[in-house]
Amino acid sequence: MIDLAEQRIARIIDGVLVAEGGGTYTNNPTDRGGPTRYGITERTARLAGYTGPMQALPEATARAIYRQQYVTVPGFDQIVAIDPDIGALLVDIGVNMGPARAANFLQRWLNGFNVGGTRYALLKVDGNAGAVTRDALRAFLRWRGPLGAAALLRAIKGVRDTAYLALAESDPAQRQFLYGWINRGAPAA
Repeated sequence: MIDLAEQRIARIIDGVLVAEGGGTYTNNPTDRGGPTRYGITERTARLAGYTGPMQALPEATARAIYRQQYVTVPGFDQIVAIDPDIGALLVDIGVNMGPARAANFLQRWLNGFNVGGTRYALLKVDGNAGAVTRDALRAFLRWRGPLGAAALLRAIKGVRDTAYLALAESDPAQRQFLYGWINRGAPAA
């Protein structure tokens, strides 16, 4: 029997697969990711040990890569256990911008909301969603409750969206992707 946490992670990965176009193979010359299938870039697939053609990347391989590289390794599975919606958002940001950047956004906002470090230890913004960051998130959620969780989600989305805009402004070829990046939302946990 699959436990609730694993069900949530499976749903998050389902959402990422949908947001990334399902099994569609793409090789848009202006997409910095290069050849992709299921949103997995060729570089990421090769680093994970996949040696076949990208057009034939199996869904199971894509799911395993997402699970390992964007959920387990960065510790976002443990964030999902604390708050599924925040965890899902971090996974999604990690897929598009890298897990360290997603953790960085969380750390920055936890520090920003921390009233000068009076509620929990101020975090070193290092892109590591480790035990100290998870403890700060738990303390924040105990302190601010559901409204705090909603505010944190909005805040992280805001900094994510600002980063997408900055990318599109600095590289006009990326503007074609901006609308989709903003509208993809976070996968449901």
